[in-house]
Amino acid sequence: MGVAVLELSGIHKTYREGEIRRPVLSGLDARFEAGRVSAVLGRSGSGKSTLLNLVSGIDLPDAGRVLLDGRDLTRLSDRERTLHRRAHIGFVFQFYNLIPTLSVEKNVLLPLDLLGVAPAAARRRVAELLAAIDLGERGRSFPDALSGGEQQRVAVARALVHAPGLVLADEPTGNLDAATGAEILQLLCAMSRAAGATLLLVTHSAEAAASADRCFRIEDGALREIPPSSP
Repeated sequence: MGVAVLELSGIHKTYREGEIRRPVLSGLDARFEAGRVSAVLGRSGSGKSTLLNLVSGIDLPDAGRVLLDGRDLTRLSDRERTLHRRAHIGFVFQFYNLIPTLSVEKNVLLPLDLLGVAPAAARRRVAELLAAIDLGERGRSFPDALSGGEQQRVAVARALVHAPGLVLADEPTGNLDAATGAEILQLLCAMSRAAGATLLLVTHSAEAAASADRCFRIEDGALREIPPSSP
């Protein structure tokens, strides 16, 4: 069994809607290992987004522990969680979330700037990644000059530029056609595995989940492991 960079233990999360308390996660346990891709499937409202928010430290569980790189996020202050997230987690979103007023190069540079990486080293790292995603000549372009697939390639590079231990991908192919989505997913999985990062992929697509090493379905507040090829 590989080294676990992310462990969830006894996670409970309930939201209040007016006078009603709606449980979303109930005693959830999971272990995600370094260098492996795990996919999480689930219907709308099943708790997929809640899971990502808890794993990233954006939100806190009502009970339970979230261990990332050996640190319990539930015991950190808001600022400590922000700094930990900035240094150790990369994000890929469905709608790319690139900053339109920044060039491709500066979008990818942003995580390194926030971490205070020396400018020369940061530019070298960005150049390496842009070459790896076949956009080495587009560093000075702006996001609106790129196709959707190209923008998502930039988003993948931005997520990995600071060598995070954990990459969270929220429906990364949901805004792309099937062929482009498959290419992006292959790129994201290959680059994450090569970097030794843990990739947690939230998706509604069984085809996307089939690319994972492990696959889970979230239902009744818990995670149930299923074969990656299951619908």
